[in-house]
Amino acid sequence: MTTPVKVDPFTLEIVKDSLLAVGDEMFIALARTSMSPIIYEVLDYASGLTDAKGNLLTQGNGVTGFIGMLSFMVKETLRKYPGNKIKQGDVFIINDPYNGGGSHLSDVGLVMPIFHGGELVAFSANKAHWTEVGGKDPGSFTNDAVDIFQEGLQFPCIKLYDEGRVNDGIVEIIRSNVRFPDLSLGDMWAQVAALRTGDRRLNELCDKHSRQTILAAISYLLDHGEIISRQEIKKLPKGIFEAEDYIDTDGLGNGPFKIKVKVTITDDDFICDFRGSHPQVPGPMNCSYTGLVSAVRVIFLAMTNPDQDVNDGVFRPLQVIVDRKSIMSAERPVPVSNYFETLLGSLDIVWQALAPHLPNRLAAGQHLSVCAVTLSGNHQDTDEPFLIVEPSVGGWGGADGQDGASGQFCIADGETYNVPVEVAETRYGVLLDEYSLRQDGNGAGAGQYIGGKGVVRSYRALSDNQAVTVTFGRNKYYPWGMKKGHLGSPNEFYIHKANGEVDGPYGVYPRYKLQTNDVVRLMTGTGGGYGDPLSRPAEQVAKDVKNGYFTIEEAKEYFNVEVDSQTFDYTELPRRTS
Repeated sequence: MTTPVKVDPFTLEIVKDSLLAVGDEMFIALARTSMSPIIYEVLDYASGLTDAKGNLLTQGNGVTGFIGMLSFMVKETLRKYPGNKIKQGDVFIINDPYNGGGSHLSDVGLVMPIFHGGELVAFSANKAHWTEVGGKDPGSFTNDAVDIFQEGLQFPCIKLYDEGRVNDGIVEIIRSNVRFPDLSLGDMWAQVAALRTGDRRLNELCDKHSRQTILAAISYLLDHGEIISRQEIKKLPKGIFEAEDYIDTDGLGNGPFKIKVKVTITDDDFICDFRGSHPQVPGPMNCSYTGLVSAVRVIFLAMTNPDQDVNDGVFRPLQVIVDRKSIMSAERPVPVSNYFETLLGSLDIVWQALAPHLPNRLAAGQHLSVCAVTLSGNHQDTDEPFLIVEPSVGGWGGADGQDGASGQFCIADGETYNVPVEVAETRYGVLLDEYSLRQDGNGAGAGQYIGGKGVVRSYRALSDNQAVTVTFGRNKYYPWGMKKGHLGSPNEFYIHKANGEVDGPYGVYPRYKLQTNDVVRLMTGTGGGYGDPLSRPAEQVAKDVKNGYFTIEEAKEYFNVEVDSQTFDYTELPRRTS
């Protein structure tokens, strides 16, 4: 591929880094102007730039599962508005999961064309999780929807702004159809502000370096990404690698559903073939093809070069094949609000297929699920409605040479965060009774390198008639161990009622009613272990007991180490066959 003009390598590097800086500034602008904790605290959004053809140039994202979704949004915009139908000042709104949106209706995308001197040179785009887009349940994404129409407002790539003029009709439709219009519309205006930041900064770069230089740098950026990826692919093991697993449920009581992959790696290509996986299902665990591609991109980066700046050139060697209308390539009108569980399952089977061959890059299994929670009700002091929408942290698997990380988000959630306890207790009608690392008591995650611990997070309702919807995948099929490492533990939750009754455990449950002083106890999984537990140094096992990772009984049964409960002195027992 040739560049439009010849530019010296120093200028190319300067412009490349400037483009990356634009993406970062857009990301920060959105967080600082949004209205919802799911955005400014959790960072459940992504933003970036594409070229004029929709190829991703730079992306800042809290949620790694959005890698690739911005470019699909832009390409859908170009498909729907060909030729000169895209004007300066236009802003498009899109969340259609099957045509460019890629995830669920709650993730609303905005796309803005960037013109310089009358020529379309790029697009700025972002995608953010709105607290509300309407639908049958508070929070919009639910786990018992039967079609897309129950999940909220659909924006099929339409103009929110037409040559700089806002479409007031769309604004009023949103205001009249969501439960928290100030939050949803506030987030939308924040997204517009971030897009305009990208527009302004890219025009400044064109003015400073010339449009031709910027276009040359864009071509260079994409080609450079491809070159690095192909170099890294050559280092991977070659051959065909296969794995299969299951999605627990569709949310309606059906399942489990088998998913499978055949990964073919050559010196030039990385091909993931998911054909033969289960067809799309009645409940909302379906994932679109765009979501599947984003999932594969995440694990592809982890195996090749996780520090690499992301652009579409990086993914040119990657191919993703799947049957139409499978659970991971769903088509209208099946529901998709919990698409992330299948996205993660698709990613994980590629991980499982390659992990034995890439121990320096891939760990044992993690808790995997987003572990999504929505909790709604009225605040005990103001009687105003509130809504908690958040993911949950859990344990990652042990790896060759290191223990798994405890209390981290799943791989597709990436660099996101909890809603802080102080924020939750101030804004919502709950108390946080407990937020601690989980102690399983059954050797979960035991290994030479142990799996990271899941967590316990307990919400106490402070008013009557609250409702909690929980979607915890990896409830039936536990995080997998490697090289004699033990399985992890499931994601699950219990309801501890004010009258002393305990209900559960559950993995998926819609709208469980809570009365004052009922407690929902959320327990996320411990990651799988790596290596034989009997190879873990006895001194380290004693420290594990002291730190509360394992009990004295677990130390003896699974690690063959006796630990004194008072002094934490230890005795290594004669080795036995594990």
